[in-house]
Amino acid sequence: MEIPYRRRDQPSQNGSIPLIYIMGETKRHRAGFVNIIGNPNVGKSTLMNALVGEKLSIVTAKAQTTRHRIMGIVNGDDYQIVYSDTPGILKPNYRLQQSMMNFVETAIGDADIILYVTDTIEKGDKNEEWISKLKNIQCPIILVINKIDISSQEQVLELMGWWKEQLPNAIIFPASAQEKFNLDNIFDTIVANLPYAPAWYDKDVFTDKNLRFFASEIVREKIFLNYKEEIPYSCEVVIEEFKEGAERYDISAVIYVMRDSQKGIIIGKGGQSLKKVGTQARIEMEDFFQKKVFLRLFVKVDADWRESKKELRKFGYEY
Repeated sequence: MEIPYRRRDQPSQNGSIPLIYIMGETKRHRAGFVNIIGNPNVGKSTLMNALVGEKLSIVTAKAQTTRHRIMGIVNGDDYQIVYSDTPGILKPNYRLQQSMMNFVETAIGDADIILYVTDTIEKGDKNEEWISKLKNIQCPIILVINKIDISSQEQVLELMGWWKEQLPNAIIFPASAQEKFNLDNIFDTIVANLPYAPAWYDKDVFTDKNLRFFASEIVREKIFLNYKEEIPYSCEVVIEEFKEGAERYDISAVIYVMRDSQKGIIIGKGGQSLKKVGTQARIEMEDFFQKKVFLRLFVKVDADWRESKKELRKFGYEY
């Protein structure tokens, strides 16, 4: 089932900015794209999920979990926020990672607001190149220092001062996405800095992705949670069948790996490892889709999928 949505380059309503009448007061409508960028494992996906109120981006303790650009849409009577979660910034070692960085570059280019996420653990100068890019950006920058719940007040104040020197025009918030601390202030600041514009998407839409995408991401998350070392980074999940019946979804997914040895690890002794992934994924799908799910998993070898332009396009990566 495809979720309908209106793209940014499509006209909305009659192209004018609507006036909204709320509680005896007339307000102009605000709408814009709030693009979330930052290094791997700083909590970007956790932050977006918390701001949107839905689990749209998968979250694990491993770096580079997010591979696609995922939009989450929050609507109010007089505003629409289109959040965009992006892969963590890195230096690409293969074509898949280059595609991931292309998502980040695009997000910087089309943002109305940049939500740059760092945390209390990483070194601030880890990506000087990207900090330099942010200095030249004209749109508002909201910088979130995440994970303050595992840091001291002195360290947080020191980090806020350092970041203020690096990005003097940024609005800086200490926060904890996990504990949902200070998110209300971040939200209010986002709304206040949105441009006046009509809604880009229909007001009943909460993401640009369809259910097939979320099914594949749920399976991929369980792979990240259940396997170690290079296995999660060598896997891609493709939904080959997605049928909605009156009482359940019938879903068939293929897990692509790069070597026969990895296929054996994914399946496990007597198929137990694959069965565990399937059970965990099915339970989460049923909660997300609010309907019973019959899930079948298969494992295939595609040795070159991370480097092949053809395969990356087939798997939904823009390259």
